Amino acid sequence: MTYEEALTYIHSVIWRGKRIGLGRITELLRRMGNPEKKLRFVHVAGTNGKGSTSEMTASILQAAGYRTGLFTSPFIHFFNERIQINGIPIPDADLIALTGEIREIASGMEDKPTEFELICALGMAYFYRSRCDIVVLEVGLGGEMDSTNIIDTPEAAVICALGFDHMKELGSTMEEIAGAKAGIIKKNSRVVFYGENDTARTVIEKKVRETGSTLVIPDYRKLREGERSLAGQTFSYGRYENLHIRLLGTYQLRNAAVVIETVEILRNRGFAISDEALREGLANARWPGRFELVRENPAVIVDGSHNPQGMRATVNSLREYFPKGGIVFLVGVLADKDAAGMMRELTGYKRRDEAEGAGAQASSQRSQESGEKAPELASCYITVTPPSMRAMEAADLAALLRGMTDRPVTAAASLKEGCAMALAAAEADGVVCAIGSLYMVDELEKLFTERSGG
Repeated sequence: MTYEEALTYIHSVIWRGKRIGLGRITELLRRMGNPEKKLRFVHVAGTNGKGSTSEMTASILQAAGYRTGLFTSPFIHFFNERIQINGIPIPDADLIALTGEIREIASGMEDKPTEFELICALGMAYFYRSRCDIVVLEVGLGGEMDSTNIIDTPEAAVICALGFDHMKELGSTMEEIAGAKAGIIKKNSRVVFYGENDTARTVIEKKVRETGSTLVIPDYRKLREGERSLAGQTFSYGRYENLHIRLLGTYQLRNAAVVIETVEILRNRGFAISDEALREGLANARWPGRFELVRENPAVIVDGSHNPQGMRATVNSLREYFPKGGIVFLVGVLADKDAAGMMRELTGYKRRDEAEGAGAQASSQRSQESGEKAPELASCYITVTPPSMRAMEAADLAALLRGMTDRPVTAAASLKEGCAMALAAAEADGVVCAIGSLYMVDELEKLFTERSGG
């Protein structure tokens, strides 16, 4: 088996139409000797921020001297990124060998595993055979029925910021979404919750009581912002003074507070994590495609926000970093996302019914109802079609945007054309923000880097 053949096999499995549940992954891992039962985990769920939170946690554990596995999704540049040990993606040779073993085992199952179940099993086997001390395990979708939830009670169960995404699978209310995420809370779990949503908190607190678990929510009153630039930001939290992260975006400070509370739990679980390791791990953490500066002159920010809550967080950060506005937005979204809700956040358009907390995806007609409009950051918008079969066409997105803004909106024929148009519009001293889908990040970074001579 070659590397290409391994990936072809993994990606060839169609999950649509499969019944939801943990039966297949349970059987697959049982046939593999249950490697997951021989590992320790930090399990991370949430709508937004779980990738960054996972990366910061893993970076701290690595700085503390632990052999640390990291399982994330989706990948940005290449598939192997999803399965890492101490920041190094799984080597091709190991991926090929393990895929061959798993394919043989899966072929004997009556109900064949899905793509994500295969990847999950692959990660578990690799982490076990590589003798990881601990694995930071990011949930793929939801929590309760996600394949990663096959594990026993983790060292810590972390639930990041919650919002409305994947509603077809998880439900259209915050109670339903929080319930799915709370599914990672098992008996006697040690739970860290991002907080800031009373409805979700009520659901999570109920699950904590039912399982005899403990709950920690960061006290953001202890979070003090320091200096901020495009090179990173400093902050203090509780007794920790002048911490530094390279991750941009004001929301990352709250994610970092979640990470610090998680570290405190791990210390109580016997992990020797010094203050120096915490400081070093936070400073070393990298996470591509999340408010990432990929070019200067003009400044180009690439951000994979793909739901309204994530878009709102990014817009708030843009206001902090670029208060004068005048930003050229390069925007592309997937058709199965809440495009109307995302564009409302991006343009500052406010619907009259927004205060009612309507979570379901709204039609473009409703999204164009009259209402107050927040100050707009954009000088113009350029829409593109992401490289995905699920993509919304650039022309359709442009039509949606024109109903919410009086700024110029242009649909580009390709990502390459869109990048060229954005750079020309921003000129040398301007700002470009490419946003809307993680599926665009890899190609956008290449295009913008090539154009800057990198």
